[in-house]
Amino acid sequence: MKPVLLSIHVLAGIIFVGGSAVAASLFPRYAPVAGTELAAERNPSVAKAFHRITGNYALLALIVPVVGIALAIYQGRMGEIWITLAMALTFIAGGLLAVVIHPMQRDALDTPDDGKRLRTLGMLAGIYNLLWTVVVVLMIARPGAD
Repeated sequence: MKPVLLSIHVLAGIIFVGGSAVAASLFPRYAPVAGTELAAERNPSVAKAFHRITGNYALLALIVPVVGIALAIYQGRMGEIWITLAMALTFIAGGLLAVVIHPMQRDALDTPDDGKRLRTLGMLAGIYNLLWTVVVVLMIARPGAD
């Protein structure tokens, strides 16, 4: 059972969390910008695709914490600090994507601005990616594990 849960957990993380991270990071490059010479270099169709990928892959990425919690329970590790930290950071990253990044992407597509929102989105995508990087390090290093 452990190899199956671990395989699903890791593969879902790579495919769905990785996919949402890449899409969120690339969105600002293609999203429309109002009233500048950069507007011609943008591709709203590509930005819409990245917005769709960000949202859909984020939903599918819910598999990662669900299976991760099942795996931690199966292994009897729920009380370990690295699991608690990873779960908290996962919750923060998921909230950031669902409550801030994805809605801002939609707003950027609906009403392009001078690019300030896109710079903010780029920064937020970086924070999202950094949170997931810390989660991965916790999964590998497992500080405080028995």
